[in-house]
Amino acid sequence: MAQWLSGTVTANTYWTNTLFSLKVKTEPVDFIAGQFVRLALDTTDGKVQRAYSLLNSPGDAELEFLISTVPDGLLTPLLQQLKAGDTVQVSQPASGFFILDEVPQGKNLWLISTGTGIGPYLSMLGTTTPWQRFSSIVLLHSVRFAAELVYQPLIRQFQQRYPNQLHYQAIVTREAYPGALSHRIPELISQGTVQQACGQPLDVHSQVLLCGNPQMITETKAVLESLGLKKNLRRDPGQITVEQYWK
Repeated sequence: MAQWLSGTVTANTYWTNTLFSLKVKTEPVDFIAGQFVRLALDTTDGKVQRAYSLLNSPGDAELEFLISTVPDGLLTPLLQQLKAGDTVQVSQPASGFFILDEVPQGKNLWLISTGTGIGPYLSMLGTTTPWQRFSSIVLLHSVRFAAELVYQPLIRQFQQRYPNQLHYQAIVTREAYPGALSHRIPELISQGTVQQACGQPLDVHSQVLLCGNPQMITETKAVLESLGLKKNLRRDPGQITVEQYWK
């Protein structure tokens, strides 16, 4: 049964009118990059809670979450209104198996995301694990509009620190944006466009993580399977690791 820590909001940053990043200060929370906790608020209808991936890396002083507002949701509109000094509850311990410890060895690592699904990847990239295990890492982030290409300064820091390992590729589907691809992820993979743009193969020697929109995950998984890759299971290791819950 989850225990609850009292957290204090230190910042609420708006990327768009429906996309925001929440920073929270709590007692130390032990977790592995890629895991999630639950955020909760007490309302007149009782405690409302939902799972969110941790975007910060283990050992950081504050917890950070990238959240998309669901207009008729019970929790996200309330979280969006929080200001510095407000209180939010955070579950302990962290949960989830969307972690690099569960990923077999491979020549390269593909981190594929839509929307807020980039969050756990930024947590992973802030640790030493991926850089020590994979010679090349591709961070693929698909959004509708360029304003949703979050954390560009942080991504540039990773690129500067690991210039020969990291390739970041933005995909913007509803407007033109310099340097970005414009089609959906499954199509870009099946046509080989993204592999060419990133200069990396995507084959049975790769490891691929998928996080984001369920339709993207389903369709991308099917395309990857057509290329000979298979889902990664503990009892049957493969190349495709999927985050199972939708943020």
